[in-house]
Amino acid sequence: MDRTDTTEIDAPVLAVDLGGTNTRVAVVAVDGTILSRRKEATRREDMHPEALVAAIRETTAGTGATSAIVGVPGRVDHANGSLDFAPNLPGHWATHLTEERLSEATGLGVRLANDADLAAVGEYRFGAGRGTMDMVYLTLSTGVGSGVILGGELLHGRRSLAEAGHTIIDRGSPHPTFERQASGTALGRLAGEAGISERGHHLTARVAGGDPAAQAVWEDLVAAAGAGLASLAHLFSPELIVIGGGLGLIGDLLYAPLRAALAAGGPRDLPKPIRIVRAELGDEAGLIGAAGWATTFRTHLAGPR
Repeated sequence: MDRTDTTEIDAPVLAVDLGGTNTRVAVVAVDGTILSRRKEATRREDMHPEALVAAIRETTAGTGATSAIVGVPGRVDHANGSLDFAPNLPGHWATHLTEERLSEATGLGVRLANDADLAAVGEYRFGAGRGTMDMVYLTLSTGVGSGVILGGELLHGRRSLAEAGHTIIDRGSPHPTFERQASGTALGRLAGEAGISERGHHLTARVAGGDPAAQAVWEDLVAAAGAGLASLAHLFSPELIVIGGGLGLIGDLLYAPLRAALAAGGPRDLPKPIRIVRAELGDEAGLIGAAGWATTFRTHLAGPR
């Protein structure tokens, strides 16, 4: 398959968000409009991802789409068109989740993409990042993920990059990574250690209400998030950092301390300060990003196949 010829200019694209729990499939117009969509449980018990192939075929029928972007929750080898590692998907699917096999099974030109990279492209092209050249997308949800746009192009090499959630931000902690200290999962762990039973919005309501124990838990979490975010700012010096994911919906309870952390620990003496904003596209950013993939991803950077 010629990977430089998978998208016709005016044709919609088939977008897939393959998660460990649910699979979403959508047809997306070139302007980022979602024309149709479906959602079903990811059938992890299957030996092969046949349900995914069927969903792609059924959703594509009659749409004119000739290409598909399949977002996966793991590291992608762009040179081989394959999935390297995805801890939340069945391990025995790896040999089937390749661009070549999926293209043969669906009749479409298929590209694999890291899910956070796809969301970054969505926000850059159609959401909060419009009008920028350098942008970091950071998702704070069950886990922590990121995608980076530099000079109007997605940052990648042979493999997908910017796995921020797995970076070490506290070497002396039993939970040393960005993800283990600043995700929704981390918030639940911290709350449990503090004897707090509430989770999710019930917990953040206690924080907003001034509950001392809940506020202490929240301060631990946002301090870690601030450290991770400041590190990303030093690495990439973006114009803009876009925050997505469930925690990203919380508002000033999150954004005020993150901005303070960036001001205190981020890059100095920039002509314009780095802005932090809330994502605009919500959990559809990855689906919508499929419409911008062909113009934001540079195939030659992945190296020869």
